[in-house]
Amino acid sequence: MTFDELLEYCLCQPGAWQDEPWDGEVVAKVDKRIFAFTGATPVGLKCGTSRDEADEWLIRYPHDAAVMAYIGRSGWNTLSLNGAISDHEIFEAIDESYIAVVTNLPNSRRPEGWDPVSQS
Repeated sequence: MTFDELLEYCLCQPGAWQDEPWDGEVVAKVDKRIFAFTGATPVGLKCGTSRDEADEWLIRYPHDAAVMAYIGRSGWNTLSLNGAISDHEIFEAIDESYIAVVTNLPNSRRPEGWDPVSQS
């Protein structure tokens, strides 16, 4: 998977938009919240509601998944592209990260067209 394919998939989510809050770090946001860090080869995603849940990725993919610096304690991991993790699983992880972030937004700030029933 290329960076462009990854970013394009992220930006297909309802209400998603691209931002560069730090020099060279491209992220995908919904409302004001990041759901994917896409600026580096690994993608940073919310991979669980807890560190224990996110650790399942580390167990399954010890060479291609890692705890994300600074925010890893909240369930964020970096997942390597073009390694043992299939593109399909990366896309599913993007979907789950997006859902986790949108679900925590107040209803008034959730994107138009987002349906929690069809997203889960």
